[in-house]
Amino acid sequence: MRVVIMGGTSGIGLATAKLLVGDDTEVTVTGRDPERLAAVPEPIATERLDGTDRAAVTDFFGRIGEFDHLVLAFSPGPVGFAPLRDLTPEDLETAFSGKLFAYLHAIAQAKVTGSITMISAVSARAAEPGTVALAAVNGAIERVVSPLAAELAPVRVNAVSPGFVDTAWWASFPEEQRAAAYEEGAAAVPMKRVGQPEDVAGAIAYLLEADFVTSSVLPVDGGFSIA
Repeated sequence: MRVVIMGGTSGIGLATAKLLVGDDTEVTVTGRDPERLAAVPEPIATERLDGTDRAAVTDFFGRIGEFDHLVLAFSPGPVGFAPLRDLTPEDLETAFSGKLFAYLHAIAQAKVTGSITMISAVSARAAEPGTVALAAVNGAIERVVSPLAAELAPVRVNAVSPGFVDTAWWASFPEEQRAAAYEEGAAAVPMKRVGQPEDVAGAIAYLLEADFVTSSVLPVDGGFSIA
């Protein structure tokens, strides 16, 4: 089995690569940061690639040919995490081009034979101030799952929707603010803890193997959806 994980050098993507790689599974991860790429453990293969560089993405998929599963796990980070009136048009464009538009371009170019799994986020279904842009991007990702599943069948298309997860997405926030956010996030869900990348990786691994599951958005949010 061959798996490509775009955005697989840290967080959810890397946790998924570590979980999947083995004697019967060849995993290639892509990323922009050379230091993170160098730190990816063997036998995971690496490729330096900016997911928003459309020409480079087209070339990459043209070179590697057919493979079984595509996991889209990259994002522009917390761009757009602010009240709407504080966002510039450039912020909004970056939020969309760095995730939704880049995901769609990758899907259009990839020669996938088994499944495509996208990472959205719980902001798609939340009502939190300061998340309008994030909700729009992740909501759009979740909404395109069904038509893509119909259009690309028999290739299966699904999404995983994480809640509050301890990843590098939060690295740019001051320590005090990050700690407060983690505490608040844990208190808000029935599981009473912040998620770990491995929690989401397990859900992705399930979807890769679930041959009768398509057009689904799987929440991995500690119960946020019912809180």
